[in-house]
Amino acid sequence: MKTPSNYALRLPASLKKTAEVVAREDGSTLNQFIVSAVAEKISALKTAEYFQERAARGNKARALRFLRRKGGEAPRTGDERP
Repeated sequence: MKTPSNYALRLPASLKKTAEVVAREDGSTLNQFIVSAVAEKISALKTAEYFQERAARGNKARALRFLRRKGGEAPRTGDERP
């Protein structure tokens, strides 16, 4: 991680209090909780963006042709979906 930077964050008092309680219950500080929450949000957005880009490059006809190819091995016992 690079050198941390400061950012004055304005939270409604009720949200700050709740975040402090949750952070304490989790055994972390409010700062650690906020950093983790921001990192999780960025990760979720980047993941969604990745799959959208990946889907746009996809070729359904080629994928189906690949899945229908000859060879490979038959499903094994236990491969069934529940």
